[in-house]
Amino acid sequence: MRFRSLALRAVSVAAAAAVLVQLIGCSDKKTIIDEDVLSVNSFLPDYSLVKPLGRTHVTDSGLWLAYSGSGAEFSFNGNRLSVTMSGDDYIDSEDFDSLPRIAIFLDGERAVDAVLDDPVEVFTVLDESEPAEHTVRIVKLSETGNSTCLISSIEASAYGAISPTPEKERSIEFIGDSITCGYGVDAEDQNKSFSTRTEDASKSYAYKAAELLDADYSLVSKSGHGIISGYSGDGSIQSWGVMPEYYESFGSGGGAVGGVLPDSVKWDFDSTEHDAVVINLGTNDFSYTGNDPAKCEQFQNGYVEFLKRVRELNPSSKIFCVLGVMGDGLYGSVEAAAKSYTDLTGDGNIACLRLTPQSGADGYGADWHPSDATHTKAAVELSEFIKAEMGWE
Repeated sequence: MRFRSLALRAVSVAAAAAVLVQLIGCSDKKTIIDEDVLSVNSFLPDYSLVKPLGRTHVTDSGLWLAYSGSGAEFSFNGNRLSVTMSGDDYIDSEDFDSLPRIAIFLDGERAVDAVLDDPVEVFTVLDESEPAEHTVRIVKLSETGNSTCLISSIEASAYGAISPTPEKERSIEFIGDSITCGYGVDAEDQNKSFSTRTEDASKSYAYKAAELLDADYSLVSKSGHGIISGYSGDGSIQSWGVMPEYYESFGSGGGAVGGVLPDSVKWDFDSTEHDAVVINLGTNDFSYTGNDPAKCEQFQNGYVEFLKRVRELNPSSKIFCVLGVMGDGLYGSVEAAAKSYTDLTGDGNIACLRLTPQSGADGYGADWHPSDATHTKAAVELSEFIKAEMGWE
């Protein structure tokens, strides 16, 4: 185990009046908390203690994170806090560009930004002399295809336990590809290649749009994926790279935890009801379809079938079909698919938006992916459209 910074000092729990004994998660370990005394306690994060961000999964070892942007948020009243993170079974592979990148935000400010390159790492988030109310957000910045990780424990010097932050009144899910993952947003320029070290989901248009709309979010995204084909370098169909195949899973690719692969954990769609679901797919499909009419029709038909499944799993959500940041070649097919879906099903709770293509004036991330500035512009464009369509103030 490697400590990135000063570990928290243990503080003995003074004998006091009312003592709360709390069972943490699936563990049989008891944490004794005196709510009237500032004391150090270790918490195994579960949904009674933290609010999940996106798709997360509680295990005996902690809270498992896979998709980009997944994480946890909580509040506490104290003066010291550390978070223990664990890697998956890929962590010792020494693949420099595929390790999980995480961030920890303290009261809205980034306090930790790190790549997990040891099996277990402890991060000091707060070490102050005086206690105060704080909000902490832990976010997996890198995508599911390369790695997963665990929030193993949270150690707090606090009055009482940590507690989940309240759910927001709005919730949005984003289904996408590398753009939604924040691929290469921190790279110096377009000549840099892929690395999880330059991925940052918190700088993606999706994360930013959720913040602008004051909404909880879920990102279900994977680089190189599409509706009917993954990215193709030669115009042949790449059936390995289709998001509909993974949409119903907790994660896709990445390493196992406790011998369990993220693809094998089915997502419980009853756990969260989203007001809106945004589908931003088609950029990678275009590398296969080009402007070939038959291939575009194939894409359109595949899109209709995916819309049917998204609606089945999200019966009350408004569906937004968007495309364009890295090319809008298939936007006409997206619109046609949405119309065909409505004609077939009678479901008109759907809208389409052509996003403005990126401009060289705003710079590029790795492999010509959107820059931070481009993501910000797309977030504003999308959030304003959603606000108008949903009638949100």
